[in-house]
Amino acid sequence: MMRSLTILFFTVALGFACGPWTLLVSGFGMDAALADDDDDDDDDDDGGGRDDDDDDNDSRRDDDDDDDGVVRRSTPRSTTPPPPSTPTPTPPAPAPAPPVSAPDEIVALALSDEDLSALTAQGFEIIEEIAVPGFSSISRRLEIPPSVALAEARQIVRSLPSGQDADFNHYYRSEQSEFEDCRNLECPARITIDWPPMPDRASACGRNVVIGMVDTGINDSHETFAGARLEVRRLSRDDLDLSRAIHGTAVAALLVGDPATRSPGLVPGSRLIAIDAFHRVGGDERADVFTLVEAVGLLVEQEVGVINLSLSGPPNTVLAELINRLVFEENIAVAAAVGNLGPNAGPTYPAAYEPVIAVTAVDRTENVYRRAVRGPHVDLAAPGVDVWTAASISGARPKTGTSFAVPFVTAAVAMLRDARPDLGAAAIQEELRRLAVDAGDPGPDPIFGAGLLSIEGLCGADG
Repeated sequence: MMRSLTILFFTVALGFACGPWTLLVSGFGMDAALADDDDDDDDDDDGGGRDDDDDDNDSRRDDDDDDDGVVRRSTPRSTTPPPPSTPTPTPPAPAPAPPVSAPDEIVALALSDEDLSALTAQGFEIIEEIAVPGFSSISRRLEIPPSVALAEARQIVRSLPSGQDADFNHYYRSEQSEFEDCRNLECPARITIDWPPMPDRASACGRNVVIGMVDTGINDSHETFAGARLEVRRLSRDDLDLSRAIHGTAVAALLVGDPATRSPGLVPGSRLIAIDAFHRVGGDERADVFTLVEAVGLLVEQEVGVINLSLSGPPNTVLAELINRLVFEENIAVAAAVGNLGPNAGPTYPAAYEPVIAVTAVDRTENVYRRAVRGPHVDLAAPGVDVWTAASISGARPKTGTSFAVPFVTAAVAMLRDARPDLGAAAIQEELRRLAVDAGDPGPDPIFGAGLLSIEGLCGADG
């Protein structure tokens, strides 16, 4: 009798041990499959594509079709002791976070010859320098001495009279997120904010303002850009892998796509100058601040009226100085994505800089995108969930992220500058906030900013 009870106890204990192990292995396999989804594999136009995995899908299944999470046996228990259970496999370590900046570089915007000589005497080396287009500045990438820590090297440069704005060579990344369910072929993003239809390029509003954007590569042979006044220039160094033409194509199409296609632009008659400042390292697509400086300088040379920055990253003193010059000296408005790090994350940049129009994303029911960054720096909300725009090769598909809300504000700035050319860049931010339709709590708030973007009165019947 004692021997039978011992065998029964061992069998029951093993059954409880196997059940959770089975669930764990099943759940891990599902996550791995979801994570392998590519951003833009199919490039179709049937509305059935998927941009990325959806982190809301947390379903876990056992193998006995019940809901209690315990594996049930349908056959009588054996009295023979089972073999020892296999140890639970250790899940693989999570992938390391992508780097925040180049590991051994400092960027300085306007070092004097005297200060530069002092630095080279201490072991700093010039990796690259450019005369920034549109500015009377020479931007430099400096390699730090081998024996000096990165933070210490930055302090050395900042201690010099002309090096106070120096900083790390930070990386910035596009703000595209995962696919959200779009049940209609074309989700009504424009209807949400009463964006008027643009029948053709020639009569479109905002066509007298030049728009600039810094983004990834663009497929300028996509059918939606036929007849567009689109200029694309690549800046990233030859020794780096090219960025993909996914994010940039989608953003550019939202601005100047052909009204006759399924990815019509918001201001299809405007001239758009797009700078590809991104490169790839493995699966990480990014732009460093040194290249951003050159890209923005090129746009200043082209006398753009507004710059679209559907990207974000850490604070950087070089970038902050550049933004101030753009808005207050060059009279160029800047719109940027607040970022997709989630409602509890800190602010991202350049959106969090005061002169920048910081844009968050809402869905077609005017609810804020669940991953949008929040904070007092948020200025405006615009459609950014299930926004229909161009796929990278051909056709169109829905896109989600604060990246895709920014073109709505950029297009509104173009309209406003076209309608009121006397309005300065710094005043445009306040004017769009004034025109916004209040959302959320009464008055400005950290979720919607001043409210939902409105272009009422900015686009007349005659364009």
